[in-house]
Amino acid sequence: MRGVFLDINTIGPDDLDLQPLTSTLAHWSLPEQAGPDELPALVSNAEVIVTNKVPLDSDLLLATDSLRLICVAATGTNNIDLGSAAERGITVCNVRAYATTSVVEHVFSMMLAFTRQHNDYQQAIKRGEWGRAETFSLLDFPIHELAGQTLGIVGYGELGKAVARMGKAFGMKILVAQRAGTSGKPADGRVSMHLLLAESDIISLHCPLVEATRNLIDTHELEQMRNSALLINTARGGIVNEQALADALCCGDIGGAAIDVLSEEPPRHGNPLLDRNIPNLVITPHIAWAGVTARQTLVNELAANIQAYLDGKPKNIVAGP
Repeated sequence: MRGVFLDINTIGPDDLDLQPLTSTLAHWSLPEQAGPDELPALVSNAEVIVTNKVPLDSDLLLATDSLRLICVAATGTNNIDLGSAAERGITVCNVRAYATTSVVEHVFSMMLAFTRQHNDYQQAIKRGEWGRAETFSLLDFPIHELAGQTLGIVGYGELGKAVARMGKAFGMKILVAQRAGTSGKPADGRVSMHLLLAESDIISLHCPLVEATRNLIDTHELEQMRNSALLINTARGGIVNEQALADALCCGDIGGAAIDVLSEEPPRHGNPLLDRNIPNLVITPHIAWAGVTARQTLVNELAANIQAYLDGKPKNIVAGP
């Protein structure tokens, strides 16, 4: 069988062992990043396709007779036309829970960077303020412990639950938002979005990007948050209205934000959050998931998905015949 990984450079393959993946099929094509002009030929000649972020739309899928399996090198499958895949009898599977530890550590590194005022103290040291201090330590910027703070979690799947467990270990109070798009009384153990926004010291987003969550955090929601609150987004960029967040930070309506995802990645056409004058904002380039162990686990799980399909026992199916 013939396989192609359409965008292998997205997983940073240079420090990974690809042998578990490449040994699953007799023939592999591994373009660094397949461009639009290359896609029709690559898709039409492949029986197995692996893609991380390259979209596979209806036109591409309906034009192939050989394709049997699509493995998404991620959990989210919003770049695949699942309906067309099912119509063509193509099985689509994803990879789950491979980056949980990496994402959780990133979330808490951001929390600690803000609550411990790491950046402000580093800048103070570089300005020589510690050397001029009258006492042994600088106390110019208030330091807050995570213990006792309220952590609001939006999206309570694998990652949200893992963040909640770590929050409890730090002694935080946990609030879980009602599922987006639902109404009425929240399910047991959950609270309304309004209550979560108003009561949380830190809000961490872990929901998928679907119509119900697009611009879930907008001007109205930011206005409901405490002016000391920290917003963390390691989910998807479209969940937060980026202009509204930039405005809220500039006006001091919230305390800070740590953003790992943007609505366009890479942000080739600019983004309101890239303004260097926005205070109390940390942006990282979609790396919360990207620990070496997490990426190797991803490769191993892609291989396992392909082998399961070849054995007639496909797993992690999100669409299929």
